[in-house]
Amino acid sequence: MPAVTHRGRGRRNINEINMVPFIDVMLVLLIIFMVTAPLITPSMIDLPSVARAPTQPDQVIQVVINKDEALELKMQNKTQRLPLDAIIGAIKQAQANVPAGKSAVVISADRNVKYESVVKVMDGLQRAGVQRVGLSVQLAK
Repeated sequence: MPAVTHRGRGRRNINEINMVPFIDVMLVLLIIFMVTAPLITPSMIDLPSVARAPTQPDQVIQVVINKDEALELKMQNKTQRLPLDAIIGAIKQAQANVPAGKSAVVISADRNVKYESVVKVMDGLQRAGVQRVGLSVQLAK
């Protein structure tokens, strides 16, 4: 029987990371995702539908938000550039003279205006107790 000769130390340290367990775990996760992905149904949003109002409002007040986010109030063929608080006060005063439900506020905003500006106006009108608020849109060509 030949003698076994050892060179140097008996054991040598391996300075490399063993990638096999890592790859095994990743393949198992990939298989799990591939099996469960078709089972997940995409979420569906149930949007509300709108219809025409039974009666048209007697008074339409228009709030215009310009490109520079300046607010204008169009009421009875007059246009005034006012801050939001003044617009809300003028709308409340105008609606006090009209029977309930016979007045509507329409918000017209430039296409490039931030959504946040429109929401601020809508929130201010809602807090003031305005019942009928609409958004003016242009039909796509």
